[in-house]
Amino acid sequence: MRVFASTSDLDAFFVSLTFVLQDEILSETFMTKSLDLGCGRNPKNLLNADTVYGVDLQQRDDITMHDQNPNIKRADLAIDPIPYDNDFFEFVTAHDFLEHIPRLLYVPHRRNPFVEIMNEVYRVLKMDGIFLSFTPAYPHSMVFQDPTHVNIITDQTFIYYFDDVHRWATAYGFKGAFKIIRQEWYEPHLLTLMQKTEVIHTTS
Repeated sequence: MRVFASTSDLDAFFVSLTFVLQDEILSETFMTKSLDLGCGRNPKNLLNADTVYGVDLQQRDDITMHDQNPNIKRADLAIDPIPYDNDFFEFVTAHDFLEHIPRLLYVPHRRNPFVEIMNEVYRVLKMDGIFLSFTPAYPHSMVFQDPTHVNIITDQTFIYYFDDVHRWATAYGFKGAFKIIRQEWYEPHLLTLMQKTEVIHTTS
């Protein structure tokens, strides 16, 4: 697992990643759409999609971000579904977002919001679509210093719980499967690149 040393290294990685995705994964896709979770006013286009959409909780200055940008929808993704149709996006990105999604809530019944958001990402992605997570991860102190960080992720979270081999999160309601394409440290952040794949049901 590589460790990036600088912002320029990460920027260069995203540029090279865009070419890899276009050449090897999405070579037959002409117009791509990307969804940025927790986007704020300006959805990030980390994977160079043709059209960028966003979802965010906030309304600022008494003007909804949807009024300023009709491609941004408002939702509280800790409890609400992603407000887009099934199989709609080639890309979904979560930049400094998943650490804010609780692992457990009672509202009023027991729910696992982190598992639910992974189900939602799987739902809105097209088959073979790409999910990019960029989040502070354990053991770095940044994981804990922000009081709104309620989801502690490690470099084994996606690999074992949401992958297409182990899928341990199915015990908590996970219905999808992601092929882990790449995972690398940009300390204190962990960058994980996943691809939606078919769920293979096995019989015992």
